[in-house]
Amino acid sequence: MSIHPNTSAREFALQFLYQCELEKLYYYSESHFTDFAQHQQVPSEQITMCRAIARGALEDMHRIDAQIQEASASWKLSRMPVVDRSVLRLATFELALGAEPVRVILNEAVELAKKYGSEDSGRFVNGLLDKIARGKTDAK
Repeated sequence: MSIHPNTSAREFALQFLYQCELEKLYYYSESHFTDFAQHQQVPSEQITMCRAIARGALEDMHRIDAQIQEASASWKLSRMPVVDRSVLRLATFELALGAEPVRVILNEAVELAKKYGSEDSGRFVNGLLDKIARGKTDAK
């Protein structure tokens, strides 16, 4: 079974956000993205989506982080694991974008959290994204 190109683009975008977090690069840099895409051999048909969602998540990080923090009454953003925080940023940006059905964004975010995060990451990400998505009136 092949992986849908959008799924793969999200996975690469998560990896880029994770790398930016580790390098404390809290803004979008095209040269940094280009280096990442070349090193990770991101397929050309996935570069556009990967760039768009990674860039959007980084450029809108303050608003996104505020949404995540509001949804997470008991967890400070700084205490969340880097993978969980990166998945939440990516998915919260996509929810605001509204280009994909909410259920697709949530399902893919949960799967990324399960794949790259801890044993509890899937449930944690699902719970917070559900709260964030319920705040949207156009949930699909």
